[in-house]
Amino acid sequence: MCYCRNMQVKIYGLRGCCFGIANMILVKRMRETLYSSLLLQEISFFDGETVGDLTSRLGSDCQQVSRVIGNDLNLIMRNVLQGTGALIYLLILSWPLGVCTLVICSSLAAIMTVYGMYQKKTAKLIQEYAASANEVAQETFSLMRTVRVYGTEKQELKRYNHWLDKLAEVSLRQSAAYGVWNLTFNTLYHATQIIAVLVGGMYILAGHITAEKLTKFILYSEWLIYSTWWVGDNVSSLMQSVGASEKVFQLMDLLPSDQFISEGMALQKLQGHIEFVNVSFQYLSREMVPVLQHINLSVHPGEVVAIVGLSGSGKSTMVNLLLRLYEPTNGQILIDGVPLNELDTMWLRGRIGYVGQEPKLFRMDISSNIKYGCTRNIKQEDVEWAAKLAYAHDFITLLPNGYNTLVDDDLLSGGQKQRIAIARAILRDPTILILDEATSALDAESEHNVKGVLRSVRSDLSSRRTVIVIAHRLSTIQAADRIVVMDGGQIAEMGSHNELLHKNGLYARLTRRQTDAVV
Repeated sequence: MCYCRNMQVKIYGLRGCCFGIANMILVKRMRETLYSSLLLQEISFFDGETVGDLTSRLGSDCQQVSRVIGNDLNLIMRNVLQGTGALIYLLILSWPLGVCTLVICSSLAAIMTVYGMYQKKTAKLIQEYAASANEVAQETFSLMRTVRVYGTEKQELKRYNHWLDKLAEVSLRQSAAYGVWNLTFNTLYHATQIIAVLVGGMYILAGHITAEKLTKFILYSEWLIYSTWWVGDNVSSLMQSVGASEKVFQLMDLLPSDQFISEGMALQKLQGHIEFVNVSFQYLSREMVPVLQHINLSVHPGEVVAIVGLSGSGKSTMVNLLLRLYEPTNGQILIDGVPLNELDTMWLRGRIGYVGQEPKLFRMDISSNIKYGCTRNIKQEDVEWAAKLAYAHDFITLLPNGYNTLVDDDLLSGGQKQRIAIARAILRDPTILILDEATSALDAESEHNVKGVLRSVRSDLSSRRTVIVIAHRLSTIQAADRIVVMDGGQIAEMGSHNELLHKNGLYARLTRRQTDAVV
C-alpha cells in the first residue's frame, strides 16, 4: 500500500511538472504571437485601440489563459479519470444504485454547464473593466505633471473608481453565482448519501447486497461526487480563461498589414523624386471630413520643399501618406516614377530620415537612440559625427555618462530630444529627409543651428537629399527652394519666399502675423 501511494505521488508530480512546462511554453508563444501580430498592424488599428487595453491583453489576459494548461486541464483530466473509475466500480457493485448516483451527477453536470457559461460572460466583462481601469491609471501616470498642475487628482481618482465599481459589481455577481453553485453541490452531495443509505438499507434487508458492499458504495459514490465537483470547479475556471482569451485570440488572428506580406520592388538607386498625383484622403473614423483634396505636387531630387499652413490644413497628413502610414483614398504617390504601393515598404523606409514634432526616445542610452533603426555597421565616430551635425554633441558630452547616459524624461529637454532625433535621422544617410515641425521645441539659438543643418544638406553636392520641411515658424524655411502653402486640405499657394510675399496671399498674412507676434 505504501509503495502504491509513493508511486501515485511520483506520477502526480511528473504530470504536474509536464503541465507546468507546457504552460510556460504556451504563455511564451502566446505573448510572442500576440506581440508580433500587433506590431504588424496598420497605424489606423492603433488609432482605435488604447495602449492600456493592448498591454492588458499581453499581460493579465495571456496569464489568465495559461491557467488552462497549467491548472485547469491538469485537474480536469485527473478527476475525469478518477470519476470514471469510481462510476464503473459503482455499477459493478450495484447497477441500480449506480444509476441513481449517475442521475445525480448528471444533474450536477448540467448545473455546472450553466454556471460555466455564466463564468465565461463575467470573465469577459472583468477583463474589459480591468483593461479600462489600467488605461486610466496609465494615462494618469504618464500625464502626472498635467494632473498636478491642474489639481485634478480627485477627478482622476473618480475616473479610476468608476471602473473599479463596475469591476466590483461583476465580481459580486460572480461570487453570488459561486455560492449558488456551492449550495447546489452540497445539497446533491448529501442527497446522494441519504439515497444511498435508504435504498442500500432496503437492498440489505432484501438480501441483494451486503453491508460491506454498501459501505464500499458510499465511499466510492463520495469519490465520484467529489470528482464531479472538482471537474465542475475547474471547468468554470476554464470558462473564465476562455472568456478572457477571446479578445486575445481575435487579436492574434488579425492579418498583417499588406505592407508586410506583399512583395514590393526595390530600386537600384533611389533618386528622391516625389510626386503626389491627385491625392485625396480622409480617415476611416471621419469619412465625411476630407483631410486632403486633389493634391498635385512634384518634388525634384535634391530639392528642399517646405510645407506651411494653419493647423489642420493637412501638412502632416501628406508626410504620413509619404511614409505609407496610411493609404490615399484617391490618387497615388510616385517615388522615382514608381507607385508607392508597388515599392518594398521596408526598403523605402530604410532610405527615409524622419523627425517628428514630438520625438519619442527609447529608454536606452543616447548612443543607442541615435543608432536606432540603422541596419549598417555603425561606429561611435559615426554617431558623434551625426550628433555634431545636429548640434547635439556639446550637451551630450556634458551629461553624466556622455553618450552612454540612459535617456530619462526628466533628464533631457524637448529641444535636446529633438536634436537627438535629428541626429538619428542624419545617421541613416537618407535620400529623403523629412522634418515635421522638427524645430517646434527649439530655442532661437538651436533653431539657428538646425538651419545650419539644412544649409549643409543643400550644399553637400556629393549626397544631395530631397528635403521636406513642415514648420509653423516661417523663419525656419525662408531659404527653401519652394514653399507650399496648405489651406483646408488643398494647395493654396506655391513659390519661393520672396515670390509668395509679393503675391500678398495667405503666406504673406501668416508671415505678418508671426512678425506682429514677435513685436
